[in-house]
Amino acid sequence: MNLKVGLLGGGSWGTTVASLTARNCPTTLWARKEDTVNDINNNHRNEKYLPGARLTSSLKATTNLADAVKDADVIVMGIPAQNFRTVLQEARNYIRPWIPIVSLAKGLEIGTKMRMTEVIEQELPGHPAGVLTGPNLAKEISAGQAAASVIAMVDDTIAGRLRNVFQSGLFRVYTNEDVVGCELGGALKNIIAIATGMGDGADAGDNTKSAIITRGLAELTRLGVAMGGKTSTFAGLTGMGDLVATCSSSKSRNHYVGYNLGKGRKIDEIIEEMAEVAEGVKTTKVVMELAKEYQVEMPIATEVFKVLYEGNTVHDAFKGLLRREAGSEAEPA
Repeated sequence: MNLKVGLLGGGSWGTTVASLTARNCPTTLWARKEDTVNDINNNHRNEKYLPGARLTSSLKATTNLADAVKDADVIVMGIPAQNFRTVLQEARNYIRPWIPIVSLAKGLEIGTKMRMTEVIEQELPGHPAGVLTGPNLAKEISAGQAAASVIAMVDDTIAGRLRNVFQSGLFRVYTNEDVVGCELGGALKNIIAIATGMGDGADAGDNTKSAIITRGLAELTRLGVAMGGKTSTFAGLTGMGDLVATCSSSKSRNHYVGYNLGKGRKIDEIIEEMAEVAEGVKTTKVVMELAKEYQVEMPIATEVFKVLYEGNTVHDAFKGLLRREAGSEAEPA
């Protein structure tokens, strides 16, 4: 393909996606750290975030933001949600008019409560905004294992063209016009992943994990639909698919946070030792505000919030859930 890709962000998922797109299109990755850029350019690796993974040899990296985006036909934002707007503002003077901008982030912005495509539309009006999301664990994909993802954009024609930018080998990409549902599924499931991790850390058992995942899916679907997403989207790759992968894998950052909370560790020390961002920690704050705004009950998210920000223990959280009266499965309990 003749399209050129500029990808911003040198973490594990950003680097993985850049390596995928580099198989199809000339791709330049921007990262702040010189060591990361040198490792990619000289060794075709990113050992800090993807130890042992071999990257596509044609992938280039730079610490110069303008060099990464000025000639790009597609911008991919591999930046965590709370830094997303700042980096986009830094880059926008170098981005050519009207080119698509695709988010990889699975979080919501504190303060504005915005999805990342909303941030794109606010900062760069006129640019088609989309999201690449799904059950995508970076280390598995970079190791060559099969996976499926979704490129969601309002304009299905543009999404179809971009599908060919990202799809590569065993990485299969579908399209979806429900940007709201796809984006919310990716953000909300991280909170449920923290909850399942808490259960695993506390040795709560597989029955408990199954209950949290299924009731968590019902919970995030309620809020997602209230915010404009389609019910069917949450039963697909960006809802159920992403939820199962993130809640079940030791490679999930959010599950890791929950697991260590379940072992009795404090959230500050867990975050301090992590090399990358667990989006669910800050997204939980935003979701509590959205649940109140849309009048949606979210009991699992509420208990996770209390553990993260109000000093409750994991034992308190599970007691809180068990105290709720169980009614019809269709009801929010």
